[in-house]
Amino acid sequence: MTDQQDRARAFHALHVPGDPVILFNIWDAGSALAVAKAGAKALATGSASVAGARGYADAESLPMQQALTNAERIVEAVDLPLTVDFEGAYAAEPVLVGVHAQAMIETGAIGINFEDQVIGGEGLHPIDFQVERIGAIRTVAENAGIDFFINARTDMWLKAGRSTVAEGARFDEAVARARAYADAGASGFFAPGLTDESEIAALCEASPLPVNAMMFDAMPGHARLAELGVARISHGPGPWRDAMAALTEAARPLYER
Repeated sequence: MTDQQDRARAFHALHVPGDPVILFNIWDAGSALAVAKAGAKALATGSASVAGARGYADAESLPMQQALTNAERIVEAVDLPLTVDFEGAYAAEPVLVGVHAQAMIETGAIGINFEDQVIGGEGLHPIDFQVERIGAIRTVAENAGIDFFINARTDMWLKAGRSTVAEGARFDEAVARARAYADAGASGFFAPGLTDESEIAALCEASPLPVNAMMFDAMPGHARLAELGVARISHGPGPWRDAMAALTEAARPLYER
């Protein structure tokens, strides 16, 4: 499988509610090869992992060109669909979002995570504005002839959403965003931080897009998430943090003697 459009279509097909695609998030070509060897059907980076592996903090502290170069190298190294955690596309205005999305498409990646939080600011982008931003990505993808997978992330249950949306209104606001993002051309809906089983199931039922859940300590297991209707399970920065912790522990005895 070498054609970018073929990989994009294959990636879309992996999103099946009740039989979710598992993404054990990677951070470079070496980790991509390791996860591919384990049997992965697709690959996904995590922004915190990619940044941390290069000595940067999360939240677009990593220079965008490094994110693009990293994606390009992974595509060259592994013949699997690659989706990139592109955070807010390093831009606020829709036109520039589209320009940066075009650059990511040119790396050979077949999709991105795209956030609705205001990176470097407070709260979430208004729905109408986020719709414009998603639409800009869809336009450049269509112009490129790629069924680019836009995984529209809402930070409703993370810090940005908690600071601006009342707890009782979060679910309804998330559903409204899922529907608006679908109309704008998104391919999936990502709700990290949502851990309540009844709400996960209700979101899967209400969302017109396949739902992505991210693993946390408080999350149900993979099998239960499948039963709840999840179509995609990602692991975020967990694999990188575990790998770095293992590296520290392997080195520690050498310096304690």
